[in-house]
Amino acid sequence: MDRIYDLFLVLGIHSTYLGSRYLHYAITLCLNNEDYLLCVCHLYDIVASNFGVRRYNVERCIRTAVTHCYDQGNREFLEQIAKRPLDARPTNGEFIDILCHYLKSVKG
Repeated sequence: MDRIYDLFLVLGIHSTYLGSRYLHYAITLCLNNEDYLLCVCHLYDIVASNFGVRRYNVERCIRTAVTHCYDQGNREFLEQIAKRPLDARPTNGEFIDILCHYLKSVKG
C-alpha cells in the first residue's frame, strides 16, 4: 500500500475527503523537492493545475482534512510525529511539513 495513504488512515483522514487526494499529491511533490514547503501558495497552484481546479479549492479541501484530523482524528499521533504539543490546529503548510518530515524519517 501507499505510505502516505497509510499515514492518513492512522491520522483519521479517509479517502472520502477530497482534500486527501490534494494532500497526497502535495506531500509527494514536497518529498521530491522540499523547496515547495517554502511557498505553500505555489504548491496549491501546482496541485490545482494537476486536478483541474482552482487554488482556493485545493487550500479549502486540505484545510478541511487537517481540521478533521486535529478535531476528530488521531491528534495524539499527530503530536507524536510533530514532536511537540499542538495547542492549535496546524496550518496547512505546517501539517504538510510535519507529515513530510515524518515520512522522510521513517523511509528507512
